[in-house]
Amino acid sequence: MLVTAMCLSGGAAVFAEEAQSTAVTTSTASALLFSDVSDGFWAEKHIYKLAAEGIILGDAGKFRPSDSVTQQEAITMAVRFMNLESKLGSGSGAPEEMKVNAYFKPYLELALSEKLIDKTEELSTTGASESWGAKTATREWVAKLLVRALGQEDKAKSAGSAATGFADHTSISPAARGYVNVAVQLELTKGVEGNRFDPLGKVTRAQLATFLSRGSEYVTPGYSNVYEGIVTELTDSKLTLFTNGQLKSFALDNRSVYFTKDSEAKSSRTAIQLYTKVLVVDKIGSAAYVEVRDANQQLEKTEGTLLKKLSDNRLLMLVNNNSIEYTYDSSTSFLDQNGNAISVDSLTEDSTIIVQRETFTSAKKPVIIQVKSGVVNKSGTGTVDLVNVSDKTIRIKDDATGAIETYNYDDTSILIYQNQLLGGAAELQAGAAVTYTVKNSVFTRLEVTKAMERIVKGTLLSVEGSTLLSFTNSAGKAEIKALAAKPVVVINGIADATLGDLIADVKGGDQVELTISPDEQVTKIIVTGRQTELLTDLSVVNYEPKYKALMVVDSANKVHAFTVDDKTKAEYNSTTPTLTGVESLLTKGRKINVTHIGDRVLEIQVFYKYEGTYVSTDTAAKKVSILLPSGKTVAIPYQGTAPSIELYGKTSATIADLKAGDPVTAILSANQDTLQTLAIRKTVQFEISSVNTSNSRIQASSNGVTDNFYVDKATLLNDAGAAITVSSLQAGQTVNVTFSGRTADSLQVVKLTLGKVTAVDASSVTVKSFSGTPEVHSIANGVKVIRGTSVTSGTATLTTSDHVELRKDVDGTLLIKVLNSLERKFQRYDSINNDILVYRSTIQDDNYRFAVTSNLYIHQGDTTLTVQSLKDNDKIVLYFSGDKLVEVEKQ
Repeated sequence: MLVTAMCLSGGAAVFAEEAQSTAVTTSTASALLFSDVSDGFWAEKHIYKLAAEGIILGDAGKFRPSDSVTQQEAITMAVRFMNLESKLGSGSGAPEEMKVNAYFKPYLELALSEKLIDKTEELSTTGASESWGAKTATREWVAKLLVRALGQEDKAKSAGSAATGFADHTSISPAARGYVNVAVQLELTKGVEGNRFDPLGKVTRAQLATFLSRGSEYVTPGYSNVYEGIVTELTDSKLTLFTNGQLKSFALDNRSVYFTKDSEAKSSRTAIQLYTKVLVVDKIGSAAYVEVRDANQQLEKTEGTLLKKLSDNRLLMLVNNNSIEYTYDSSTSFLDQNGNAISVDSLTEDSTIIVQRETFTSAKKPVIIQVKSGVVNKSGTGTVDLVNVSDKTIRIKDDATGAIETYNYDDTSILIYQNQLLGGAAELQAGAAVTYTVKNSVFTRLEVTKAMERIVKGTLLSVEGSTLLSFTNSAGKAEIKALAAKPVVVINGIADATLGDLIADVKGGDQVELTISPDEQVTKIIVTGRQTELLTDLSVVNYEPKYKALMVVDSANKVHAFTVDDKTKAEYNSTTPTLTGVESLLTKGRKINVTHIGDRVLEIQVFYKYEGTYVSTDTAAKKVSILLPSGKTVAIPYQGTAPSIELYGKTSATIADLKAGDPVTAILSANQDTLQTLAIRKTVQFEISSVNTSNSRIQASSNGVTDNFYVDKATLLNDAGAAITVSSLQAGQTVNVTFSGRTADSLQVVKLTLGKVTAVDASSVTVKSFSGTPEVHSIANGVKVIRGTSVTSGTATLTTSDHVELRKDVDGTLLIKVLNSLERKFQRYDSINNDILVYRSTIQDDNYRFAVTSNLYIHQGDTTLTVQSLKDNDKIVLYFSGDKLVEVEKQ
């Protein structure tokens, strides 16, 4: 009974919305305090803390975090938390009518005397034949108990008449509402799903212990083994604090655990730094629990000029025009401006010095004395470690000393590579071997002595086939470089860009970032900016094919003259546009758009369509009105009895299928004077069945209907919005396809998130993805939960034990598909066929072989496993999205 009562441990706040996992696994990464609490378990921090403080113990090495807490266990924990066990009596004063087990009688007696509970209040809610102590502690009852334990009784009484803000406010007992309000004010709860408090819900052991652990921020229980102070000494095996006016040392070993105040995640010893504020829980001279309370070093910095080194470990400094002496000792650290250790004898007069003194004793002893700036004159060899262009510094690792040194460079610094001046320090790469000269702490000369890869910025002048490239560098000087056999070309919005997609021009070519190899070949070209100009709504005045001269007039009647060349791209109402084809259309009065640099035409777009939203159709005047993105409305005439309408999914669409506000594309006749086709823009979500890359044709299904369509003219994007090619698409992907009529204009891969639901509330769903990262998904645009063949709106059916696949529908609705699961025992891995085999549930069970895909997530808790690590007879749960195995969880 004693062990059972004490087997309570930390977890989420008593009323918190965190996941309350019952499937807790044992980690192999480190020895665990309790075998049923894994390394990285959400309640781990509070378990370690309370166990180290002696408030909780284990039961045969187990904690049982999800077990409900009884009222007699809860008051026992509260008494221990308040450090009142020294006041325990015999228990003879415990009321007989409040039935508890014998062990708990002293705690009941003390809880009543300390006014943690009220006898009359408790008996009024306890039946005559009911055991008061064995009753499960409810959420509102625990709120009352622990708010009193935190000494917040008066505040709770004052808040009793205020609304709690929860949807189930009226279900909370009037006498408990003030305590609930205080719990919310102390940020110990945000309620549960649906903005409810669930006053009669159970409280788990993990929840209660964490409430106590977090509640310690508001009280000082005065445990004899808990120390808080400043770190004055730190080694791999020892930690010393200045606490309560004296030094206290603790051993550090593999049983010591480390946390920080503002994080639930376990940290490491590296989180502890000298002169920071730390809390230590002592276990027989060892630090069982270490928590960083304030990561800021408790040091006072003073900057001044070193005047003189005096005898008796004294320095004379000029600080704010006052001469001040500082006395150091053998424990004081001396550093140069790069943070390297030096001797006190290395300090030079007139150097700028920073003295850091401790602030936690009256002596305020200097602990770190560092040179901020001193005059350095030297030459040497080394390796570039870091180039910081913003503050104009270069960090060098010196070959002779191994020290990392940082010096400034300026406009007079000479930077050389292969007997040529570099365009700037930005071209230097980490790892480059150099010789250097520093004068007055500034590089006067730095020469790269070994071939290196470098990054050069400039503007493209020309690209000569696939062999040479010329550009103007950042210093304004023209350079010519050889091209590598297959240089990588990166242009935002163009998938698999090639050299032909670059714009090179003496008057304003692409701004580029070139990667140049050690043998001086351009291996990568990234376009960082384009200087082209687009002119729209132009009318052709004349085009002379012989001289490729184009004259146009804009809407303001301004005349423009351009030259077309063989590199000019064309766009008009054709699936295979050519320059020759567009030239035949450049007749007087033809409406076009022109993209150009100077007088050079880069692209001609023959105007053949309007894109906007449908307004109305005047059947009498035979005109269709379209609202353009510019805000202008155009009325386009059509011929015949009705305009031709195209709508994906409908073979005989009519004007009745249109409503005001629908996005449309109006395709014009060859003469640009009448409406040829009005195509309604529609976005449909598909799952790809197959991809024919040779002719850019896709087979896909939507709502049980399969279709085939071409995407050769569509803009293709991945789930991050980057351009891709047809070869990047794969069967099984979910895509949003936007059609203009029956033609696919764009396709974007839909982001899918697979993971486990960890929290659900009125505004969002939180999922821990396969990568281990929590993702919060808003449900502001609506949500649908798909469980088998059932589809429900809202999240009422969703639980924190569900494994799910999330995606957004075309209208922004969050679609949550609950994965089907199957519990089996692992048999073996078939490496030839790449299948997992499990033991059959019955002899007739044919569902025992499952394909292993490259993105199958196999894990135990947060630890990712390989399929080869699974052993015969391992208990596993298999999760499926449709028929595809996506997750295997080892129990």
